Amino acid sequence: MPNLESIIIGGGQAGLAMGRCLVEHQIHHVILERGRIAERWRSERWDSLRLLTPNFLSRLPHWRYEEDDPDGYMTVSEVIAYLDAYAQSFNAPILTGMTVKSLARSQTGFIVKTGSQDWQASTVVIATGHCDTPFVPEIATHLNSDILQLTSSQYRNPNQLTAGGVLVVGAGASGLQIAEELMRAGRSVTIAVGRHRRRPRQYRERDILWWVDKMGIFHQPADSHTERCFPAPQLVGSDEGRSLDLGILQSAGVKLVGRIAAIDNYRVSFESNLNQVITQAEQEMQQLLASIDHYAIAHNLKGTSTCPKTISPCPPPKDLNLQHHTIRTVIWATGYRRKYPWLELDLLDQQGEIRHIQGITEEPGLYVLGLRRQRHNSSNFIGGVGDDAMFLAEHLSHYLRQS
Repeated sequence: MPNLESIIIGGGQAGLAMGRCLVEHQIHHVILERGRIAERWRSERWDSLRLLTPNFLSRLPHWRYEEDDPDGYMTVSEVIAYLDAYAQSFNAPILTGMTVKSLARSQTGFIVKTGSQDWQASTVVIATGHCDTPFVPEIATHLNSDILQLTSSQYRNPNQLTAGGVLVVGAGASGLQIAEELMRAGRSVTIAVGRHRRRPRQYRERDILWWVDKMGIFHQPADSHTERCFPAPQLVGSDEGRSLDLGILQSAGVKLVGRIAAIDNYRVSFESNLNQVITQAEQEMQQLLASIDHYAIAHNLKGTSTCPKTISPCPPPKDLNLQHHTIRTVIWATGYRRKYPWLELDLLDQQGEIRHIQGITEEPGLYVLGLRRQRHNSSNFIGGVGDDAMFLAEHLSHYLRQS
């Protein structure tokens, strides 16, 4: 049985960032990846998806975007190439096709079992990330079996769907982008709206995330146990630098309804708080834009302060009969949950999340990396996971020296 100083579980951006930091500390390790490098980007993303963060924010330990389009947004294939090149840059000791079956304590550390081999290590880093298992609410089981149901990770393009209208559930970035693509393809689209965050793509002639980064909002400490399921902002990555929100979709013909309350065969009922959640998102956006204005004035940064239009939703129906409205597909863009069926340690809270403080678990020598708001507001982004990896590598190195 191979005996290592550390094992990293997961070969995406988090696992690679951690691997690069362990190389810096000269810690003998391997990275175990169930599929290929950046597997979720390869097999669980739709064809037209781009990063929500502009290229200049794509930075990992000892690696950053250095091509000729810093203000653009990487396509799926470009993200895969970016992470592949990163792994090659430090000869990452990554083993692909290694599905972890169990992680348990041993007398000297941990035993990680895969389908083909067992591993012994003094430390382990769980770097399977935030976007693990798509969440589909239990009420989905009440839909008639004639309705095609997909998650956002299963959706690829409009041609994949059967003829007819589409109900998109979720008003985060994924839900809005998929709804827009389907609408442009000529589909009749209805979007069920829960709580969300609205952002313009550009503000004061700069990308909104330029301001978020410049003002230090990305790097502010965050509590990993708050707002776990809060959706990503309503943004779209595109060459046009355009905005995307519920008002834009409604103007283009997309119907807005409230959050799903119940499902009975073909009938879907909705909550009556559509106006409230839209107003809440509007107020929160205005607060951010006001803080940007104050920062710009204080630092003598030019730019026009133009606020997006207020969204006035049309009166929504209380329920819909999908059969009568020829809606044949439901796409669940309702976020992700983390699942660790292979974790043989008592580390999960009541929500199934690993208990930790800034990535350090209660189990000495065991760490977690890549979760949303793990240490900072950008912890699960390509541009933020590196800081967390460096922090944990320092702690892990100190732990090994003291062991």
